[in-house]
Amino acid sequence: MRTPFAFAHAARELRSSGRRIGLYMGSITLGVAALVAINSFRANILDSVDEQARQLLGADFRLQSSTPFAPRILAAVDSLRADGAALATVTSTASMALAPRPGTTRLVQLRGVEGDYPFYTRLRSAPASAWGRLRHERVAVVDPALLLQLGAHVGDTLEVGGRRLPIAGTIEDSPGDVSFRAALAPRVYIPDEALRATGLLGFGSLVQYEIYVRLPDEGARRRFLDAHRPLFRENRIDIDTAEGQARGMTRALDSLSKFLALAGLAALLLGGVGVASAIHVFVKEKLDTVAVLRCLGARQRSVFGAYLLQAALLGLLGAAAGALLGLAVQAVLPSVLGSFLPVDVPFAIDVGALLAGLATGVWVASVFALIPLLAIRNVAPLQALRRDYEPPRRRDPLRALAMLALAASVVALSLWQAPYPRAGLGFALGLAITVGLLALVALGLVRGTRRFFPGRARYVVRQGISNLYRPHNQTTAVTLALGFGIFLIASLYLIHGAILDRLSFGGEAARANVLLFDVQPDQLPRVQELFRRQAAPLSRITPIVPARLQAINGRTIPQLLADTGRARPQPWALRREYRNTYRDTLTSTETLVAGSWWVTRRPSRGPGERESGGYGSDLPLAHSPTSPLAPSAAAPARISVEEGLAQQLRVHLGDTITWDFHGVPVPSVVGSIRRVEWARFEPNFFVVFEPGSIDDAPQTFVALSDIPDRTRRARVQAELAHRFPNISALDLSLLQETLDRIIGKVSLAVRFLALFSVAAGVLVLVGALSTSRHQRIRESALLKTLGATRRQITRILFTEYAALGLLAGLAGTLLALLGAWALTRFFFEIPFRPPILPLVAAWLLVAALAVAIGVLSSREVLRRPPLAVLRDAAEG
Repeated sequence: MRTPFAFAHAARELRSSGRRIGLYMGSITLGVAALVAINSFRANILDSVDEQARQLLGADFRLQSSTPFAPRILAAVDSLRADGAALATVTSTASMALAPRPGTTRLVQLRGVEGDYPFYTRLRSAPASAWGRLRHERVAVVDPALLLQLGAHVGDTLEVGGRRLPIAGTIEDSPGDVSFRAALAPRVYIPDEALRATGLLGFGSLVQYEIYVRLPDEGARRRFLDAHRPLFRENRIDIDTAEGQARGMTRALDSLSKFLALAGLAALLLGGVGVASAIHVFVKEKLDTVAVLRCLGARQRSVFGAYLLQAALLGLLGAAAGALLGLAVQAVLPSVLGSFLPVDVPFAIDVGALLAGLATGVWVASVFALIPLLAIRNVAPLQALRRDYEPPRRRDPLRALAMLALAASVVALSLWQAPYPRAGLGFALGLAITVGLLALVALGLVRGTRRFFPGRARYVVRQGISNLYRPHNQTTAVTLALGFGIFLIASLYLIHGAILDRLSFGGEAARANVLLFDVQPDQLPRVQELFRRQAAPLSRITPIVPARLQAINGRTIPQLLADTGRARPQPWALRREYRNTYRDTLTSTETLVAGSWWVTRRPSRGPGERESGGYGSDLPLAHSPTSPLAPSAAAPARISVEEGLAQQLRVHLGDTITWDFHGVPVPSVVGSIRRVEWARFEPNFFVVFEPGSIDDAPQTFVALSDIPDRTRRARVQAELAHRFPNISALDLSLLQETLDRIIGKVSLAVRFLALFSVAAGVLVLVGALSTSRHQRIRESALLKTLGATRRQITRILFTEYAALGLLAGLAGTLLALLGAWALTRFFFEIPFRPPILPLVAAWLLVAALAVAIGVLSSREVLRRPPLAVLRDAAEG
């Protein structure tokens, strides 16, 4: 009999009072909607990555190198043809592209293609025949964005590396590419032999060599890679398989989507706080009803179960509505995030995400309602006859268990949604601290206004402030709703601004808008003269000297790679090619953390100055025995190593590193370790040599210049592309605009999900005011009976909501400042300079929102005549 009674009573209560607390379930709806949308979309992405693994890579596996493949590598790969393998090569470099007819230039990703690349993707080009023409004609197929940026059209001529190629068409997609890479440097595909004819693959150029292999036989593929892995490792060849790339992409996308899902979880938990607040007031109003039921023979657990069932049913209804809304949001997400995804993501309902969202919504509604509902268990039947009766207070062990269950639920949900446990625990802890501090603010507001508010204030002010601590007040719920909403939005705004500020140009880059790189030593004087004619001389001319590691502390790179101990250096740090520099000062982006900077042992020559017989001469390196880089040179060169690289290489002050400068070994000793701010747009380097040690090594230069006028800047870039086709000129103002646009779109997705929390906060606010509406109506009727005017009551309400909005908004803003500072300082490791005026504006906007919602929801308080209200109260 207990179960039917519980269901029947829950149904009756839903009909009579479900609307009063139904608003709180709207916040459950929003939280579930965000979770279902993100989790279902994530499942669609991961399924698409798994299905399109080969299409993403364009082959079964790929070999990559920053230097031309050695004959042994080419012979090994060519042997695969006997197993039915197909081969294709792609050689990539950066270059300036010039459209001669309009005379405009753009930095592009130039890719030379040979073979049937890609093997597993049918590329879409416009016209459809454009891609096929690459196999037998010297033509270019380009990104559509490049034509817009250059003001060119299909059929026009494109000049790259001093060679002119007709534009055959545009490419709509490419394996593994993400749109923001094309935004920084659009792609230009040309035949491989046309790329080699441009002369852009010479010394100092950043070139990527790739061999794509189609070998469907998994056994043959595994045998080949296992047999030749030592050879590839020795030659510093990177191997990418379709399965491996899919796994890496899956991990990255999974982490991103889980971070976004935390925003939805925040909205859901905020809705849970609203549920707890609503149930708390609801229970106070139902104590008499519960006492009557106890007198009629209802058992304690039956009554408690009926009201808990009501909360669960409301949670189910809210979660079901949220699941449907989440599916609608999921359909919109590809348009928000699709441009950053390397795969096409079709819309598909993920049943697991849908059921998980429903279960989570019901559980959150139930567990948050559990604590206030436990008060029903202490209602004695005598309370129905004596209103002043209070049962003896005793500790309720179930209350402690309920609070423990609530805390465990928050932690479990955070761990479930977070990309890794540490992030989940941090999110749960941050959430608990934020809600706890806001609750303390509400408690302080209640007690402080009661005790310290001046009694000589105007009547309407005293009356409005008194509403903050009177019975049935909603100070805690409103403070949590407003405070948490502004905390979330302001935190995202502050972090977003800090990251953008860090990615903006600083130092000399802030005063420059053109960056030149790949400037050859013999070109430098002529380039300097070109910029002097434009009254924009080059500044910060920085040499770049490529080299590879040969040995560390006497152990060769093959020996270190063969080491299986935990203390061995990271393989990537041993295999990569380093682009070093030499100078005598630290830059604004560097901080010395260990050792000491050097005093120059001999003057360094200016950029481009050379000694005969050295690296700057016309003699080959092997014929330069007098070079200061020869092994017979004096003491080892002192170097400064970036602290992250020092950790990866396991080197410390005083350790020795031998470098391979194009066949010449150069010993060096670690003299200092630096911390580098990589986010700053400055010429930053892993390794800096002391001046005079590698000045004569083969090198190129990067340089900055400032040309304010956009037209003159374009003219200079066009002349550079025509006279010096190997030099790339990056328009920093365009790059900054591109970065701002990219980060703005990414942050739009985050803010889009954060709006669920804000909307949930608004619903909690409206629900809090609606729940206390009946109490306010009775109070206003009494005030009217005692002679208060409608204008006075409006001012009373205005005072109450303004106080709530200002104090809750201030608390949320201060917590946002604290949280954003902690994240930028310890997680992103970037400086924190908060914008004060926007924060003040947001604070005042929240206060205005509280007043507007409060006054609008109190219209019935102002309209109803006192006699009708008092008659209803007497009858109730």
